[in-house]
Amino acid sequence: MTARPANVDRTLAALADPHRRRSIDLLRERPRRAGELASAVGLAPPAMSRHLRILRQSGLVDEIRSDFDARVRIFTLRPEPIAELKHWLEEMEQMWAEQLSAFKAHVDGA
Repeated sequence: MTARPANVDRTLAALADPHRRRSIDLLRERPRRAGELASAVGLAPPAMSRHLRILRQSGLVDEIRSDFDARVRIFTLRPEPIAELKHWLEEMEQMWAEQLSAFKAHVDGA
């Protein structure tokens, strides 16, 4: 079994907050403006900005500035961190399946 990558730790930490998970759910549908996310999640813009900064730092989202208005920030979901998390979870699932099979064999043999 391999060690958990630091990226997975950042992803899990970012996803620990329900507002950030809701933001990720919304971004799965389509890219969105920061203000639109704040409204949909029910947060004031400064609070949403803090959550979006954490999501950017974790690598879960990208920020694009509009060409026509630099104040407009559009956020998109990045698939790589979720793919890394999924891979790690699959490794954990395999490890536990092996552990449970070994335990079952031990109990059946006793």
